[in-house]
Formats: sequence, C-alpha cells, structure tokens
Amino acid sequence: MFGIRFVKSQPTVHLLQFKGGQVVREGAGQSFFYYAPASTLVAVPVASQDRAFMLELTTADFQSITVQGQVTYRIADPRRTAALMDFSLAASGEGYVSDDPLRLGDRVAMQVEVIVQRSVQALELKQALRASATIARAAQQELAAQAEIESLGLEILGVAIVAVKPTPDIARALEAHAREANLKAADDAVYTRRMSAVENERAIRQNELDTEIAVEQKKRQIRETQMDAKAAVLKRENLLRDEQMAADVALETQRSELVDGQARNARALADAEAHRVAAVVQALEKADPRLVQALAASSMQPGQLIAQAFGGLAERAQHIGQLNVSPELLQSLLAAPAAARGAV
Repeated sequence: MFGIRFVKSQPTVHLLQFKGGQVVREGAGQSFFYYAPASTLVAVPVASQDRAFMLELTTADFQSITVQGQVTYRIADPRRTAALMDFSLAASGEGYVSDDPLRLGDRVAMQVEVIVQRSVQALELKQALRASATIARAAQQELAAQAEIESLGLEILGVAIVAVKPTPDIARALEAHAREANLKAADDAVYTRRMSAVENERAIRQNELDTEIAVEQKKRQIRETQMDAKAAVLKRENLLRDEQMAADVALETQRSELVDGQARNARALADAEAHRVAAVVQALEKADPRLVQALAASSMQPGQLIAQAFGGLAERAQHIGQLNVSPELLQSLLAAPAAARGAV
C-alpha cells in the first residue's frame, strides 16, 4: 500500500538495502519495512552450497575415464559477491531478477573441472583410478588459491571425488587382469606353501639323517673304545704272560743251575767218599787181617759178633763134628733185633 513493503530474511541470507546507490541497511536475518519504489533489495545466501560435477576425461595413456565429484563452498564476503553478480530481488520481494545466483555454482564447478582435468591428464589409467583422494586434495588447494574465487568472495569448504571409473570395456579388462593376478597370487601362495612343506620335510629328514649319523658315529666310537680296551687288556695279558714265561724261564734256569750244582756237589762228595774209601782200603790192604777184624768187631753189637762167630764156624765146618745151640741163645738172638727196633 502506497509502495510500503515488509521484508524478512533467513539467518543464512545476507540482505542489503540500496537507496540512492548507497547501502542503507544490511545483515543476515534482517526484517524491516521499506519503500519499494525507491529501494533495491539484494539477498546473498551465505550458507554452504554443494555443486556436483561429472567429467569425461582422458588420462596420460589416452584412456577415457569418468570422474564424479562434488565441491562445497560458501559466500564469505557478500558485498564483493553482490558487486560482481546480480543477486537483486524482484520488486515483489520474491525471486531474483537474473540467473546469476544459479550461474555462481556453474562458475565454481568450471574452475574445479579445469583443475581436475589437469591432474588426471598427468596420470596413467591405473594411477588415476587409485588417486581420487590425491586429486580431491589438489583440487581443493588450487581452487582456494584461484583469483576468480577470491574476487567473488567465496570460501572453498571442500572438494570430494566420489568415483573415478573407466569405460566398461577397460573395466572388464582390468577386472580380468586383477582376477588373473589374484588367481596367480593364490597359485603362488599354494606353491609357496607346498615348497615350505617340502622344505620342512627335507629339514626333518635331514635332521633324522644327521641324528642317525651321529648315533652311528657314537656307536663306532663306543666300539673303538671297547676294541681299544680289549686290545689294552690283551696287551696287558700278553705282558703278564711274557713276564710269567720269563719268570718260569728264570725259575727253570735257577732250578737247572740248582740241579747242576747239586749234581756237582754229589759228584764232589762221591769223589771225596771214593777217595776216602780208597785211602781206607789202601790202608787196610797193608794191615793185618786179624787187626782189621778186631777193629771191626769193636763197634759191632752182640748179635753181630755172634753172627760173625757163626760165619767163622761155617768156614771151618769140615773140622767141626757137632754144634749144640741152646734155645735160650736163639731166643736172646731173636729178641735183640726187636729191642733195637723198639729203641729206634
């Protein structure tokens, strides 16, 4: 009525009122009455905004890939943004009079696309498929340093690369290559496990063989020790036998020497006795027989004297007519040898 209108903005909208080419009122979440024929309202949204993008790019090895991502930004300096782009509201206070609020996201996306394309073109296919985080980080850093972004008063909150995909044919080829690589890795793992089992079995057998060799060497050492001990015993027995034989030989030698000595002594005694007897016989040959008989009779027993007397009678038996011997005499002759034996 009479051109007086009321406007109310959200806290995420920075509202500016221009009157006579000057800003008379501004701020986020403003609400006021204004005279519409003489005022221009500019509403700049300061909340964060997301802008998705999808690019068909070519890698360094001339392979086509699709990069899908999103950039998040906000208007940090509303006055600078309003000075470069038209955020004016319609006279009714509802809706913008131009397409600049929609084109702001396109301008940001275009800058992101240029940076992402430059990053992808420097990578080969396999590198690009694994470099989504690297590309996003580089895009955020370079985008924040762009002069156009600064001049528009924008703040880049983040850049995210959602997906990096090759063409279907290349994807199938890569899947086949990865599948074959995985199968080969599985085969290699099986081969390695079998080789490990073979090596372990070989090590076990080698240990068993080493143990058997050590046991045989120990047995041989024991046999050699026993043989050495037997040889030492035999040697000692031989030495004892030799010593015994030497002792026996020495004993036999001593016995032989003793027998020889006894024989020599017996011969010497026999020679001495023979010499004595010869001397006695020689002396007796010169003596009177009656004297010899008398000397012999001096040491005889009575029985011997009677026997000698009977011998003399027997020599002269032709001259003896009759000889009477009394029983008492015979008895005394027989009793004398028995008494002599009892005395001995």
